[in-house]
Amino acid sequence: MADFAETAPARPMIASSGPSILAVANQKGGVGKTTTTVNLSTALAAVGRDVLIFDLDPQGNASTGLGVDRHEVETGSYEVLIGDTPLESAIVKTEIPHLFLVPASQDLSGAELELVDVERREYRLREAFASLGERFDYVLIDCPPALGLLTLNALTAANGILVPLQCEYLALEGLSQLVQTVERVKSVFNPALKLQGIVLTMFDSRNNLSALVSDDVREFFGDTVYRTVIPRNVRVSEAPSHGKPVLLYDLNCPGAQAYVHLAGEVLRREEGTGA
Repeated sequence: MADFAETAPARPMIASSGPSILAVANQKGGVGKTTTTVNLSTALAAVGRDVLIFDLDPQGNASTGLGVDRHEVETGSYEVLIGDTPLESAIVKTEIPHLFLVPASQDLSGAELELVDVERREYRLREAFASLGERFDYVLIDCPPALGLLTLNALTAANGILVPLQCEYLALEGLSQLVQTVERVKSVFNPALKLQGIVLTMFDSRNNLSALVSDDVREFFGDTVYRTVIPRNVRVSEAPSHGKPVLLYDLNCPGAQAYVHLAGEVLRREEGTGA
């Protein structure tokens, strides 16, 4: 990843008011949301950015993809949301320098029901993140594949939303629903929330449909769509079973290289040097 490190913006360009908090969200499952969270975070950490992944998906795939067994998690995102433990106590180191994790546990699946009658239930995550200060440059929240209370907490806490979008039929229909949700969250809970970017995933260059979806999304959303496209890649699919990001599993495969390029775009867009 040396070439990428050489082209990344200098570290002082990070805003001093706190981390850039990105909710990685899409109400549709199987679009590469967790894969994007883990591998984008790894690429950002590889160039010296201090990154925290907050696993807010009860399936806990971001945690297992970093080698953490969610069945063995004693303190994690559930305890932080419920208020049983401060955020600092739930943060664990990963084997990747500069990359940290708040893992998900099995208890997270019941959090939505437990929070229903809690005062300021939509702000639990934002209030927890208030203690972060300037420790991290980026926080990426891996959201569940639903627009429920957990995702609402993520959108209320975030500066921006990053949307992985699979190149398949009806992709735009689901995306329009998500955009409407973002607008509602902005009007009620978080005026600062922005659609930070859309990343096209599972792109198959042999499939005309992938190209058609890509063209449609770019025509409708313009520069909001990242130039980098994540291809279908077997090595990307294999990596989580080894408890590793694909950038550690096989850096030279097309999927890993795509996430390196995506991280470069995120850095330029977030840190003010242009897309």
